[in-house]
Amino acid sequence: MKMRRSSKVKALSLQLVLIVPFVLQIFGAVGLVSYLSFRNGQKAVNDLAAQLMERSSGKVNQHLDSYLSVPHKVAQINADAIRMGLLDTRDRQTVGKYFWHQMQAYDVSYIGIGLTTGEGVGAARYDGKTVTMDDWDARPRNNWISYALNDQGDRTRVLETLDWSNFEQPWYTGPVKAGKPVWSPIFVVNYPNQVYIATSAGRPIYDANKQLLGMVSIDVSLLKLSDFLRSLAISRSGQVFILERDGTLIANSGQAQPFSLVKSEIKRLEAINSPDPVVQQVAQQVQQRFNGFQNIAGSQELRLKLEGEPYYVHVTPWRDEYGLDWLVVMSVPENSFMAQINTNTRTTIWLCFGALAVASVMGIITSRWIIRPILRLNRASEAMASGNLNQAVEQNGIEEFNILATSFNHMARQLRESFTALEQSNEELEDRVEQRTLELKNALGELQRTQAQVVQSEKMSSLGQLVAGIAHEINNPVNFIHGNLSHVQAYTQDLLEFMQLYQQQYPNPSPEIQATAEEIDLEFLQADLPKMLSSMRVGTDRIRQIVLSLRNFSRMDESEIKPVDIHEGLDSTLMILQHRLKAYPERPEIEVIKEYSSLPHVECYAGQLNQVFMNILTNAIDAMEESNASKSFQKLQVNPNRITIRTSIVSDQWVQIAIADNGPGIPDLIQQRVFDPFFTTKSVGKGTGMGMSISYQIITEKHHGKLECLSTVGQGTEFLIRIPICQQRQSVALVGGRQEKG
Repeated sequence: MKMRRSSKVKALSLQLVLIVPFVLQIFGAVGLVSYLSFRNGQKAVNDLAAQLMERSSGKVNQHLDSYLSVPHKVAQINADAIRMGLLDTRDRQTVGKYFWHQMQAYDVSYIGIGLTTGEGVGAARYDGKTVTMDDWDARPRNNWISYALNDQGDRTRVLETLDWSNFEQPWYTGPVKAGKPVWSPIFVVNYPNQVYIATSAGRPIYDANKQLLGMVSIDVSLLKLSDFLRSLAISRSGQVFILERDGTLIANSGQAQPFSLVKSEIKRLEAINSPDPVVQQVAQQVQQRFNGFQNIAGSQELRLKLEGEPYYVHVTPWRDEYGLDWLVVMSVPENSFMAQINTNTRTTIWLCFGALAVASVMGIITSRWIIRPILRLNRASEAMASGNLNQAVEQNGIEEFNILATSFNHMARQLRESFTALEQSNEELEDRVEQRTLELKNALGELQRTQAQVVQSEKMSSLGQLVAGIAHEINNPVNFIHGNLSHVQAYTQDLLEFMQLYQQQYPNPSPEIQATAEEIDLEFLQADLPKMLSSMRVGTDRIRQIVLSLRNFSRMDESEIKPVDIHEGLDSTLMILQHRLKAYPERPEIEVIKEYSSLPHVECYAGQLNQVFMNILTNAIDAMEESNASKSFQKLQVNPNRITIRTSIVSDQWVQIAIADNGPGIPDLIQQRVFDPFFTTKSVGKGTGMGMSISYQIITEKHHGKLECLSTVGQGTEFLIRIPICQQRQSVALVGGRQEKG
């Protein structure tokens, strides 16, 4: 009798059936409440963000109103004092001291006057701390004098003189052209140790007869606006910045300055080019949104995304009656406002997990009480599945379970009998599988060895072809020419001797022969031809040396550390750079002094070490050539350029190579960054800034050595390379040091 097989149906665990409803109900209720709470909180945060940014923007506008109203008030006071005769503009010393007293009372950077006579006086605080006095007259040259002052405002000594004309200054020409008080364009000056960025409030001054006497000028430092913006502390990741309508930055709350300093030249930055990524991206998106900053008429509330993170952005125009028209932009990441809501959300999620755990525990307790007999049957089944066939299930008072237990015990007996027969067959199969597995392992190992040999052979074949190509294309023709030159010299000497013998035997040649001899200048040809052949021989010797140097220098195909003659690498590098060391019409030859000590062969990557020599020597030549541009040929002959290379053994285990030059030297600030990636003082297109960084990695990481830069401005630069003679010994020492530290 055949029993019909029941169709296989995917069933659920009884524990799941009991637990899941509890979990879903609790999880769904908590999740819905959390979602509604999050949405309401987010709406409240949006309203709060708008109010906060509006208040902060109001603070900035209020500060601008207060800070930038002072210059025009001071200008009005001074203009009235001059008009009423309280200040005599002819007495510049008294007027200057009056301005000094005003500098103690007002937060401005400069107070001065420029008269129609070309004279003027002013008190200045260019460095933000010390007040100095500027005084000038109408002389054509050296008419402007800057004085240091004591604590009473009296002039003590001259600081600086230069040519000056107030008729060329924007603070003077602007009010004259406008006929009223106006602001000058923002200007920048690079004073020693201080960058001065300011705008000047200019105001015409008149006498009692309403005749123009000149202009009052009050400067206000715009760098202080950045200090104020930083003090707002709106958000750690937020930014507040002020810009002109053309997009030029005036101030910002970040650490980046609103200007760049390149070779002592100050350039104001546009907001879209700011080094601060938040300022840059906000400015770019606002400019694109309104098709230019000039088109922003009123306050704007924006939501922008910067690198995928949402930001609140508030843009407010600020203007005054004297011509300033700026934009105040405030940006705050949404995360700054959503932090508390996100914290509550995380708390809610943990509550959901807690409710899930409670529901799961209750379901487990209930299910165990119901399915304990089934679990015993399940454990017996699992034990049989694990290979323990000696299992039997005891019967209890549940009728359905007794039927199931009887069937299970019967099945277990049949399985034990079948398993005994299967074990015998399995032993035979295991022997066969083990044998085939061993064969496959051997075949795989052989395949891997063959593959490695093929790859290595391919590498060596490629390198061999490259070297063979160079030897065939360069060495063979040069050697052919060099070898045949001796024969050519011998043949030429025989021909010349034959010619001399012919001239002795026939001193009176025919007119035609005589004319041809004069045409080709036979005497000069006889004298010059041996010299030319000798020069050709010297040239071929030179080419052979260069080719040999190139082969010694490259060694880029050598991926393993090998003992190498350091002096050979240095000489090869110098040979390659010979075209830059030789004399030129504008300078003598760069002298190379070799102070080589007796060195053993050093274990190193020869090609990479030669690359370090090349980088250091090339930089030395570049620095000396740049310094030579301002020197005459005669001056260079008296003190010629010089490169000194010294080698020595240090502590019996290290080799030191010192490469020094007598060039201009490297300033301390640049010297601290000389090994930084992408740092270069060369102009665009002449250097990538990676040469010395790569050299530092080659010495310190590849060779476990040291690379130092010692330099004095005006005296020269010296690079010290120190590498171990034996790399294996150094590696063992490093590993031992790490183990001791561990």
